[in-house]
Amino acid sequence: MDFSYTEVQQMLKDQVQRFVQKSYDFDTRNKIIASEQGFSAENWALFAELGWLAVPFTEEDGGLGGSAVDLIVLMEEFGKANLVEPFLATAVLGGGLVARLAEGDRKEQLLGEIMSGELQLALAFSEEGSRFNLANVTTSAKADGDNVTISGKKVAALNGTAAQQLVVVARESGEPTSRDGVSVFLVDAASPGVKLQSYPTIDGKRAADITFTDVTVPASNRLGEAGKALAVLEAVIDMATVGVSAEAVGALEMLLHKTVEYSKARTQFGVPIGTFQALQHRMADMFVECQLARSIVLMAAMQIDSSEPEQEKNRAVSAAKSRVGKAIRKVGQEAIQIHGGIGTTEELDVGHFFKRVTALEVLFGNTDFHTDRFAQLSD
Repeated sequence: MDFSYTEVQQMLKDQVQRFVQKSYDFDTRNKIIASEQGFSAENWALFAELGWLAVPFTEEDGGLGGSAVDLIVLMEEFGKANLVEPFLATAVLGGGLVARLAEGDRKEQLLGEIMSGELQLALAFSEEGSRFNLANVTTSAKADGDNVTISGKKVAALNGTAAQQLVVVARESGEPTSRDGVSVFLVDAASPGVKLQSYPTIDGKRAADITFTDVTVPASNRLGEAGKALAVLEAVIDMATVGVSAEAVGALEMLLHKTVEYSKARTQFGVPIGTFQALQHRMADMFVECQLARSIVLMAAMQIDSSEPEQEKNRAVSAAKSRVGKAIRKVGQEAIQIHGGIGTTEELDVGHFFKRVTALEVLFGNTDFHTDRFAQLSD
């Protein structure tokens, strides 16, 4: 089996690396985070110009491929830069549902606006108490003729602050945890009855809790068949899970690299601390964890792109997220401990990487959740 990247994938990887080296250093990132938007509109336009926003979409949809391996190439490099632009929320989550559920001219228009950088999306799917159960949906959608009225509350919607359109998961029928009855709707963020409570997340990004109070939208804003969206939502979340796992791998590699460099510069008892055998062993363990994590993420991406049954793909995704979660704990904590107190400060990028990987460990299911899911799928 060939585990090497294609020429196009390698070019994409090199392109992102050049952008980061030239335009996305630590100080620049801090200025972007402190801005009103929380991301750089100039960078977002550049991403569209370079074709990065088209990577998650198939050629049939006007994209550049749409494979999971293409996605992890991009996300790993984003992880190394600790990028804050809303690529995941818009192109992978919201865009993924639009690509799989929308049809005809509307699909073409929406995807065109996403890939051109004109449209940003936020996926509103998580609710208080739903934990990681995607079927646990209490937000209601009641159809009445040509309109649908949506009521309920969503929490932690990534990019909810800046998105022009909200991709809302709501229940049209069935019990709160039933697999049937879940639909997806497009809702204008400025619609009457939509209330956003925005806040910065621990890793420097932005999210929002969104309350829908009798929000009326045309029934044509439903994406796909009524009540049949859950399986598609699960597929999109699995793709996103592999993407954020790759992002975590990139961030962990940077934590390892910066820890090794710090151990060469920091002296104790007149010698660099990197000469201490105990610390060498700990950094060797960090290296092993990074390699294991990277390998299993690539395996999961290749499984998603294969013709294997859905259960095998799901198992591969959970195996990767579980393994990456263990690497996050090991590599992240070792990096902080070897750096000492300075590793927790805002002035050093190690602390920012640690916060990001800590957030990624929980996103779309934490280590324990995916370990249990893997075991259940193996029965």
